[in-house]
This record gives sequence, C-alpha cells and structure tokens, in this order.
Amino acid sequence: MGGNGIAQPAMIDAASLGRLMPMHLWISPSGHIRAAGPTIAKLCADGLAGRRFLEVFAVKKPRCTMTMRDFLALSGQRLEICLRDPPQTRWRGISVPLQDGQGVLVNLSFGIAAASAVREHALTHADFAPTDLTVELLYLTEVKAIVMGELAALNRRLQAAQADAEERALTDALTGLANRRALDLALVRVIAAARRGDHPFALMHVDLDFFKAVNDTLGHAAGDLVLAHAAGVLHSVVRVSDVVARVGGDEFVLLFHGLVDQNEINAIAARIIDQLERPVDYNGRPCRISASIGVTLSGFYQDLDPDRLLSDADTALYASKRGGRRRCTIHDPREANR
Repeated sequence: MGGNGIAQPAMIDAASLGRLMPMHLWISPSGHIRAAGPTIAKLCADGLAGRRFLEVFAVKKPRCTMTMRDFLALSGQRLEICLRDPPQTRWRGISVPLQDGQGVLVNLSFGIAAASAVREHALTHADFAPTDLTVELLYLTEVKAIVMGELAALNRRLQAAQADAEERALTDALTGLANRRALDLALVRVIAAARRGDHPFALMHVDLDFFKAVNDTLGHAAGDLVLAHAAGVLHSVVRVSDVVARVGGDEFVLLFHGLVDQNEINAIAARIIDQLERPVDYNGRPCRISASIGVTLSGFYQDLDPDRLLSDADTALYASKRGGRRRCTIHDPREANR
C-alpha cells in the first residue's frame, strides 16, 4: 500500500492468472490477443496469441459493438461473444481496463451453455476455476436426470403392472375371455349408451350341453380343453366392439352392440351350435358337447335393468333346454305379459 493509503495493483504471473481465470483473454489496445487462459485456448485449435480479437470472436451483446474501439469502451459491461468459426462456442463475461494502457482483461464463462460445452469439448474439473461450481452443478443436473429417468421408468413399470392387474381382474384365467365383473361393467356402459340414444344391443346366454358328462368321464383336463375350445368358438363370432364373457363353469354371455335382427341372431346361434358340436379330441377320445342358447334384446324394454336382462336371457336359455337343447330361444318379455 502506498504512502497515501491507496492500494497498489498486485502483480500476478500468467500461470496463476490462468488458474484463477482459465477462460480469460488479455486484449491489447490494438485489438490483438496478448494472452489467453488455458481452457479458452484449448477450445481454439489454431491458437489465439497474436490474433485479432474481432477476427476470432463475434460480439453478440451489446449489439452496437462493431469495432475494437467500441469494444474497448465496454469496460464493466456484460458481454456475450462466440467463436466465428465452428463450433461457434458461446461465452458470457465482463471486461475491465488494465492500467497504463495495456488494454483490457476479459473474463468469460459458458453460462447456460455449460452443459453442451462440457459434452462437446470433453471438459473436466481442471478446465474450470477452483471456485467455479459449474462441473458440480452439471454433475448434480446429470444425477437428477438419471434419477428422474429411473423414476419415470419405475412409474411406467408400476402403471404397466397396474394395467396388467386390472386386466387380470377382468379376465377369466382359463379361457382368456372377460369374466363376470367385466360383463357387469360392460352392461352398465351399453345400458347408459342405450338410454342416451339409439344404441340397441342383444344379450345372449350360452350354456354347454353334455359338458358335465365330458368332465365326469374324461376328467377336468378334458373339461378345461373343451372350455378353451368353446371360448375360441364364441370369440370367433363376435366383433371387436362386442363382449364375450365366461360367467360360470360352462356358461357364457355374449353382448352384441347394434344387433337387433332376430334372423341374424338365430343365424349366429346356429353357427355357434354347429361349431361346438364338432368333436374335440382329447388323447384320442372325442369330447362331444352342444349348446342351449337364450337371447333377449334391449329394444324389448322401456326401462333397461341389467339384472332383468340377464334373468330374461337365462329364462330363454332354459326354454331352449326344455325344448330339447341344441337350440336358441329369443325371449320377449312383452309377449310374456300379454
């Protein structure tokens, strides 16, 4: 400190300056780069010493910077510069004048472009000032991204597991068809749609005839084989919008959207019976079954109730059984009340 109490400028060697500010530039009054920090020099393969600053770098902010005189007048202002040549790396910084007309000292950092700069130039801790937390922050950001990615993956797995559990809760394990719970939900939906407008549907109840004889004679494995075969037959007659569910041991319910033609319903029932009556081979022994079918239509009712619909389809089913089996009966409750 001088005798007048004013601190004298400290002298620092180039190596120490480079360690403290690894991305600094010392620019002479003529606009030539006299020295550069090791990190910024590393990014400029052609070297910086002796080159004109404005030939190597473009000043993006302030935009009024067109000449070296303009640049030297920016003492203390925030700067934004970039390399003129690829990869056109960008920096933010500030310039301060040096004493005795030695030019300006510019200290730079990557700012928000730090992450891309680290990746593109393979920078490490050694390329930053000891007090610069950029690498630590980038590390934390990367760790956060990894953790968030793991959490997102875990969330996807949990959602998939939940969807699988929900699907299994609505699926018959043996046949892969919908189960009774799924049918109940589907009935609620189609009834709501029918009440809102013209969305009729048909409800078909199918019971396998002679299934008990197969089960008792050939065993449960043969019975399971026959049930799986019956499920395939029933699935083959429905559309994507329809529902086929196993609701009991050898009982199935089919829900047909938009089906109101009784001749078409009888044709579908006949096709089901014909295919079910084809023998199923079990260890060289034929398994023979048939089916009794009961149907009711939404158009038969002024007030749609799921329990009433299922009950009337069941009534029609047992009418088919009493009539000799292997047939279809359509139940119209309006005629029953006459």
